[in-house]
Amino acid sequence: MDPSQRSKARTRSGNTGSWAAAALSCFGAAAAAAPELARMERAVDLRASAGQFMGSVLVARDGRVLLSKGYGEADLDWKVPNSPTTKFRLGSITKQFTAACILLLEERGKLSIGDPVKKYLADTPAAWDQITIFNLLTHTAGIPNFTDFPDYRSKQARPATPEELVARFRDKPLEFAPGAGMHYSNSGYVLLGYLIEKVSGQSYQQFLQDNIFTPLAMKDSGYDVNAQVIARRAVGYAPGPKGPVVAEYLDMSIPFAAGGLYSTTEDLLRWEQGLFGGKVLSAASLAKMTTQFKEHYGFGLAVNTAGNGEKLIEHGGGVNGFNTKMLYLPEQRLTVIVLANLNGRAADDIASDLRKIALHEKGTLLSDRVAVRLSRAQLARVAGPYKFEDGEVLIVSRHGDHLETGGAGPALQLYAQSALRYFARTEDAHLAFEPDAQQRITGVTMERRALMQHAVRIDEAEARQYAEQVANKVREQLPSLGTEAALRRSIAEVAAGKPDYDQMGAGFAAAVREQLPHVQKIFTELGAIEAVKFKGVDPEGSDQYHVTFEHGAAEFTIRLGPDGKIVVAAFQPSP
Repeated sequence: MDPSQRSKARTRSGNTGSWAAAALSCFGAAAAAAPELARMERAVDLRASAGQFMGSVLVARDGRVLLSKGYGEADLDWKVPNSPTTKFRLGSITKQFTAACILLLEERGKLSIGDPVKKYLADTPAAWDQITIFNLLTHTAGIPNFTDFPDYRSKQARPATPEELVARFRDKPLEFAPGAGMHYSNSGYVLLGYLIEKVSGQSYQQFLQDNIFTPLAMKDSGYDVNAQVIARRAVGYAPGPKGPVVAEYLDMSIPFAAGGLYSTTEDLLRWEQGLFGGKVLSAASLAKMTTQFKEHYGFGLAVNTAGNGEKLIEHGGGVNGFNTKMLYLPEQRLTVIVLANLNGRAADDIASDLRKIALHEKGTLLSDRVAVRLSRAQLARVAGPYKFEDGEVLIVSRHGDHLETGGAGPALQLYAQSALRYFARTEDAHLAFEPDAQQRITGVTMERRALMQHAVRIDEAEARQYAEQVANKVREQLPSLGTEAALRRSIAEVAAGKPDYDQMGAGFAAAVREQLPHVQKIFTELGAIEAVKFKGVDPEGSDQYHVTFEHGAAEFTIRLGPDGKIVVAAFQPSP
């Protein structure tokens, strides 16, 4: 739900949890080989020290804990450190618990996953007649995802009963015939939670407690309730321009059986050991749960293949202020759990790196890169302004022993691999500077997130002129010629699924290609544009617009290059 953004947040805090947590962490250090443990710690420290990660991590292999630590703060106001017993909201990791509950009910003869949903739920719409429980478990029902609806954000703070949640999507047209496609849908798992309550006669929360949490001694897990006092519950944060800010409020009745649980890294290890150790489900039920159907998805779990060819069972989660990732490799009984209380992609990146280290997969991680030390003169040689083909200006400057970028795109801290090649420590980005025959630096190629862009070096006068143009635009607060027309055209093209990539800068075009299915769906649901109102110019010189649609509204940011192509565009639904 929450975008990954930059943050200059707090650095890692030591593990100062309970005696049990401390003992577990010490055991982890003894159980892992020293080089392996050191490499794991570097992988986490990298993101924590860069302000990208606050949370807790745990790695266990074949019953032995290799690493278990907390990083950063569970509560920044009170400087309470994260630990292995800190409780985090899990987001969509909840779905595997919901799927297990459905399979338990099937084992007890209360339902069959092949049954139509209407057999157990009264007054279902006719469009749902062919939807089975299996379809809900595998995201193949065709029910639209209610967290993608234009009005979702405006409703996320209001409590809702399961019946009220189901009412949000019950009369929406199906996206495809049941079983004919696959689209990840929180609606389907909300419906499964509602079904669990109807079939069992218990609340979703109580069924989980009686059948999973209590039998597995998961004493630090439960269904999150905003008003309830829950000891050691982390506060959720989102990146802000000056560091973390408290995340937007979400009433935890909204994610329900699709994302409403909380837990700790230690309790989730108990869950993994119980689930894959035969303490929760029969072997037949577990096989159903972990067999991929469409798009590598089983029941509440993704089923993939690791770099070494082994079966990889995983799932992530994200709600306001929290991102999570948990994975399991059955052949080695390897568990990796990363729980973050700062939104961003760090949880996914850390889990991937820890898995690779534990499996001894080949390759160099970001945390493995070693910088060479260059003189101030060598760093100063490549520092300066560079202009991309779309007109954006990149400023490269020296800061101590490294370089930093400003201007085009999010800032990067860059360290030298050689006198001409530099790398970022916290993301997959490189800059390669280009000398001419006289060894003067004339250009740079930036490779970032698989996108390569070339820029030519410009003189300081031209860079100042560009900066003055941006400053004047910000001061005058007038829209650039053509931004409104480009915005209207782009929205219409994306809604139709036919963006004109020739009218976009290379970086923006790459982003649109990647995000098109998701954004197209949002624009389609918003409907026709009714009004576009200019709001002002942001500090980077981008125009800001408020757009009113037939079924909602959104705030847009857009900037054009000198050639009239869109180089920056972003939007956020209005509350």
